[in-house]
Amino acid sequence: MNNNKIEELKRLYAKGSKHSNYQILSKRITEFLPPHTTEVKSRFEEERLNYFLKHIEVKAKTVLDVGGNTGYFSFELLEKEASHIHYYEGNKEHSEFVSLVGDILGVDIKMTITNDYLNFNNELSSKYDIILLLNVLHHIGDDYGNGQLNIKEARQKILTQLLSLQNNTDYIVFQLGFNWKGNKDLGLFTNGTKKELIDFISEGIKGVYNIESIGIAEKVNEQIVYKELDDRNIKRVDTMGEFLNRPLFILKSLY
Repeated sequence: MNNNKIEELKRLYAKGSKHSNYQILSKRITEFLPPHTTEVKSRFEEERLNYFLKHIEVKAKTVLDVGGNTGYFSFELLEKEASHIHYYEGNKEHSEFVSLVGDILGVDIKMTITNDYLNFNNELSSKYDIILLLNVLHHIGDDYGNGQLNIKEARQKILTQLLSLQNNTDYIVFQLGFNWKGNKDLGLFTNGTKKELIDFISEGIKGVYNIESIGIAEKVNEQIVYKELDDRNIKRVDTMGEFLNRPLFILKSLY
């Protein structure tokens, strides 16, 4: 392995930004970039992946990974034999990191890399079997989009942008944060409950997407596992932190 490429990967992964070190590394990457050589802040990527793979077959499927960060889901889905990944990421260093990893792993032929922020204004000309839209839309007006929005307008834009993908996919794997721009003082929901978030999405997508399933993080034997939504786990668990209270939706387009 070319040492210069490895050092470049380390530099790109560690490059300071709001979302640096935000994902664990895909298993194939750790073969040449061991976890102890990098600082990683896990967002329970493997646990979320395990959940949605129970509901969606990815073999031979095309996938759009919106806000793909450092590519954990993109590379893991290629390992699961997805036919092609369109990785879409506005951060330049993250995009360069994923491009270099794709080259090293020899999977670049199965990847399209777009270093830009998706604007959700009918710019997608392709249809994908699956779109990953994980924890992106609550950053509207901050990482991307109109910075002059108020919180009411942001809520409406979140729904508008989710609905805008209806003709571009069969399935969307979707998560949304409780706090606009990631700011705890800008809560999108009055009480910050899972029910409020679920009701907001359920009402907003009526007639456009069907909710196939909703995964809820639970702690089981000190491990995090995403389980199906029920009357018990819909309750907010503050001790688990904001991220693990975010429901994980599997949506199926009705178009």
